[in-house]
Amino acid sequence: MDTEALKKSLLKKFQEISGDRLQKIQLGVLELEKATGAAAADEVARELHTMKGEARMLGLSAVGQLAHACEDLLKAHREGRASTAVATDLLLQGCDALSDLLDDMAGAQSGTEASASICEVLARAAGAPIPPLHPGGKASSGLKTPPAAVVPAAPPGGAPAGQGDEPAPAPKPPAQDRSIRVHVETLDAMGLLAGDLLVESARARLRSAELEALFQRFTRMGDRFVRMADRLGDAAEALDERERRQFDLLENDLDMLRDDAFRFVRRHGDGMNTLHGNLSQLADHVAQARLVPLSTLFDAFPRAVRDIAKQMNKEVELSVDNAGIGVDRSMLSDLRDAVVHLIRNSVDHGLEAPEVRESLGKPRAGRLSLRVRADGDMLHLEVEDDGRGIDPEALRQAVVKRRQLTRAQAAALSEREAVELVFQSGLSTREEVSELSGRGVGMDVVKRKVEGLGGSVSVHSRVGLGTTISLRLPQSLSLMRVLLVRLGDDVYGIPAADVEAVIRVRPDERVDVSGNRAVRHRGIPTVLVALGPLLGLNGGNRFDRPPAVVVRHGDDRAALVVDSFVEEREVAVKPCGGDFLKSAAFLAGTAALEDGRIAVLLHVPDIMSEVRKAARPAGAAAANVSRRLRILLVDDSPIARATESALVRALGHAVEEAQDGEEAYQKLTAEPFDILLTDVQMPRMDGFQLTRRLKASAATARVPVIILSSLASPEDRRRGLDAGADAYLVKGELGVESLAQAIDRLV
Repeated sequence: MDTEALKKSLLKKFQEISGDRLQKIQLGVLELEKATGAAAADEVARELHTMKGEARMLGLSAVGQLAHACEDLLKAHREGRASTAVATDLLLQGCDALSDLLDDMAGAQSGTEASASICEVLARAAGAPIPPLHPGGKASSGLKTPPAAVVPAAPPGGAPAGQGDEPAPAPKPPAQDRSIRVHVETLDAMGLLAGDLLVESARARLRSAELEALFQRFTRMGDRFVRMADRLGDAAEALDERERRQFDLLENDLDMLRDDAFRFVRRHGDGMNTLHGNLSQLADHVAQARLVPLSTLFDAFPRAVRDIAKQMNKEVELSVDNAGIGVDRSMLSDLRDAVVHLIRNSVDHGLEAPEVRESLGKPRAGRLSLRVRADGDMLHLEVEDDGRGIDPEALRQAVVKRRQLTRAQAAALSEREAVELVFQSGLSTREEVSELSGRGVGMDVVKRKVEGLGGSVSVHSRVGLGTTISLRLPQSLSLMRVLLVRLGDDVYGIPAADVEAVIRVRPDERVDVSGNRAVRHRGIPTVLVALGPLLGLNGGNRFDRPPAVVVRHGDDRAALVVDSFVEEREVAVKPCGGDFLKSAAFLAGTAALEDGRIAVLLHVPDIMSEVRKAARPAGAAAANVSRRLRILLVDDSPIARATESALVRALGHAVEEAQDGEEAYQKLTAEPFDILLTDVQMPRMDGFQLTRRLKASAATARVPVIILSSLASPEDRRRGLDAGADAYLVKGELGVESLAQAIDRLV
C-alpha cells in the first residue's frame, strides 16, 4: 500500500470533516450563553476531544495542542473558574485559529506563532499549563500536570472490579455514515446529462407516436386488401389450387403481420412511457442531490450576529427556523451575500441600543428571526426584526438630497413606494460612514442578487415595530417548471412559479388606469402589455380575446399578451450561449424541446422592471415635459398600440390612435398633431409610404415623424431616414426615457 497516498487521502478527509465539526463547535460555544449551556458544553467537549484524537493520529500536533487548550478552558468554565463571557470569546478565537491551521497543513503539524499565542491565552484563562505540542512531552509552563488516574485492569474473563455480578452493557454499534462526498462538477455534469436524456426520451415518445401513425396507415391498407379479396368472390374460384393457396397464405401473413405490429407498437409505447418516467425520476434525484441544506449557510450566522452586535454595543437574539430545507448549491454564494446584507442591516439599522429599547418598553435584547419555508419549487425566506422599522419620510428626504427625485415627486410617492426606495443604489439614511453602514451599499445588492437568481424581494415595515424582508426564489436552477407560450413561430418559457393565471382578455374587461391600459383580473386592475413588442418582435396579437399570462413579481402583477399557450412542463435549464444572447435583455436561459427547437426562458424580474418604467413616468423625463403635446400613434396591432400609448401618456401627453397609414393620413389632414409615431409594417399603407406622403405635402411636412419598428438592421434605419423620418426607435429598446429624449429633441 502507498503510505504517502493514504496519508494524503486521510488528511484531506480530516480537513473536510473537521470543517463541519468546527461549525458544530462554534454553534455549541454560542449556546453557552443561553439556558441550554450545560448540554451544549457536553457536545462541544465531545467534538473537541474527537478532533484532538484524530489530529494526533495524523501527526497534526498543533491542531491537537490547540484543541486540548480549548478543552481545558471549557472544563474551567464548567467548574466555575472562568466566566461565560470570557470562555465564549476565547473559545471562538480558538475556533478561528483551528480553522486557520486546517488551511495550513505545515502549520498544523509544527504550529505557528498565532496558534502558540492563542494556546497561551487559553491556558492562562483556564489556569492550566500550556498543552505540549507533542504527546508525552513536558508542559511548557513549568507547572506540573496532575497524574492521570489509574484505572485497574479488568480480571481476565471476568467483570471489572467493583461490578460484582452486573454484566457490562454491550456497546452500541456506531451508526453507519450513509453519505459520501461528491465533487460539484460531477453533479453538474450528471444534471446536464439527465436533462439531455429527458429531452431525448420525449423525442423518442414523439417518434413512437409517429410509428403508431404509420401502423394505422398500414392497417387501413390491409383492410382495403381484405375487402378487395372479398369482392373477387367467384373470380377467385377460377384460380387453380396452387394460386388459391398462395392467395390464402398472403392473407394470413397480412393478418399475422398486423397483429405482431400492433403488439410491438403497444409494447414499445409502454416501454417508452416507463423509460420517460424513470428518466424523470432520475432528473429529480439528481436535482435533489444538488440541494444542500440551508444550515450549511445559516450555521455561520449566529457567530456573525454576535460579533456585529458586540461591535455595535447591542444585544441580539437570533432564531433560525427550518434550516434543513435544501437549496441548489450553485445558488449558495449569491444567497449568502443577500442574507448577510439583510442581517447586517437589521442589526445596524433596525435594532435599537439596549437602553433605547428599555425606554420604549421593549426587551433589552433585540429579536432577529430567520425563517424559511418551501412552497412547491419555490423558497420563501424572511428576515424579521422587532426594531425601529423603516421611516418613509427619511427615505423621501434622502432621495431628494441625492437629487434622484424632486421634492414634489417624493411627496407623491405612496408609503409602500417610499419604503421600497431602500433598494435604490447608493441610498443611505445614515449621515456618518462606519465600517458597517453609511455607504449606500446593501439593499440594492440584495435585490440584484435575488433577482439574478430569478427571485423577488419585498419589504413590509411599521415604524417603531420592526421590518420584514421577504425573499422568494427557486430551489433549483438546473430543472425548472415553465409555462411554454408561442410568439409567432417561436416558443418562450415563463417560470411557472411566476405565473399566477392564464386568461383570455375580453374587451369588456379592459380598463384605463392613470393613462395605462389594464385588464380587470380577479377584481384587480392589472397592467396589460404585449409581450411580442416588449421583446422587440414584430407586431402583436390581433385577436379580439387575446390569450395572456398573468405574472407576479413581488407585489407587482402584469398580464403579458401572447399568441397562444403551448403547455406547462419541467425543462432542463441551460445558460444562454454566445455573446449576443448573454447580453440580450429579458433572457434567463434556454431549454431544448423534443421537436428540436430551443425554447428561450424569460427573466420575469427584468420584464416587470420594464413594465414598471412604462407604467410610471421617470422623474427626469416627467420633469422635462414643458407642455402637453398632441401625438398621433399608428400601429395595426391593438396590443402594441395599447403599450405604446401607455408610454406616451406616462410622459403627460395626449394621444390619438390609428390602425394603418391610410387612416393616419386622413386624421393628419383633418386636424393638427404635434408628433407622429408610426409602425412600419401595416396594411393599406406602411410607415415608410406614410412618411413620404406627409413630407411631400406642404400642409403636413412640418410634423415630426418618429418610426417605431422591430426592424433594427442598418438598412431598415436608412430606409426610414431616407423616407423623411426625423427619428427611428427600435421597439425592443423602447422605454419611457428613450421616447422622452426623442420627443424633447424634436419639439
